[in-house]
Amino acid sequence: MSFEDKSLQCADCGAAFVFSAEEQEFFASKGYTNEPKRCPACRQARKTERYGNEGYGYRARRQMFPAVCAECGKETEVPFEPREGRPVYCSDCYNKIRLSR
Repeated sequence: MSFEDKSLQCADCGAAFVFSAEEQEFFASKGYTNEPKRCPACRQARKTERYGNEGYGYRARRQMFPAVCAECGKETEVPFEPREGRPVYCSDCYNKIRLSR
């Protein structure tokens, strides 16, 4: 199926915007049957309004805890509270140890 650029009008701001052939091909590949109602700027503003700047999930950011890597001594942050007597590794050292097992 061949696609051609279309000029559409934004439902929010009323500005004309181009629904490009590439975008139409992408929409078709995803199975979308409707054309976009909003221009790219209004689409982005709506996403930011609905989801904030944290992304699309509703989960709160994890609390991070400071720690010192038991392998290299570098200061790092981990998503759990370190316990006395248990080694904590930075991401680089953790990956090296994990791959060597």
